[in-house]
Amino acid sequence: MPLVFLALDDTLLDRSGAFKLWAKSFLDQIGAPHEDLDWLLSVDADGLTSRWDLGDAIRERYQLPYTSIDMVEELHEGPLAYERLDPLVACALQIAGDAGWVPVVVTNGPHEQQESRIRRTGLDRYVADYVISGQAGVSKPNPRIFALAAQRVRMRLGGAWIVGDSPEADIGGAAAMGLPSVWLHRGRDWIDQRFAPTRVVGNVIQGLSAVMASPSR
Repeated sequence: MPLVFLALDDTLLDRSGAFKLWAKSFLDQIGAPHEDLDWLLSVDADGLTSRWDLGDAIRERYQLPYTSIDMVEELHEGPLAYERLDPLVACALQIAGDAGWVPVVVTNGPHEQQESRIRRTGLDRYVADYVISGQAGVSKPNPRIFALAAQRVRMRLGGAWIVGDSPEADIGGAAAMGLPSVWLHRGRDWIDQRFAPTRVVGNVIQGLSAVMASPSR
């Protein structure tokens, strides 16, 4: 039974979509123009910007009476109200499991926050386990976090695949270990010259299909 390591944000869960829905609602709430949505999405940078820095940028732009802590809590909790596990993704995970693959989530981020999302959406019912950098003490692309994930399910790394949307964290991690990988392009072009994914697809359902169709099993 081979392993398939899967990223969480914008792979198994549509983090960007949930954030965009929250952002639209928030801008309406504070009376900001709809055109500011592009600014907010740009500053968020797919979640790579610190919530503290993003909160400060929002407060300063709109002169909001929120405290920094209040703004950070809003940025953490607000998008969660819009986050759902796509039933088709759940179905794809079930099919992969029935086909003998062992799906394990490997994600960077604060442990409590990421675990809450995995459990609140019901994703934990469709994966064998999950490893979060905030608890593991090591982050992707460091091979140690993938080795730890394999240990959690008592399996070897040999034959494993990595599926994710991050060129550095996911595909870079796969390259560091010599493992095959699937990159979810999300409308982007591959530009990194140091390494390349084994397969390029548009979403995680296609990614799981590519893994299951691979001849290396």
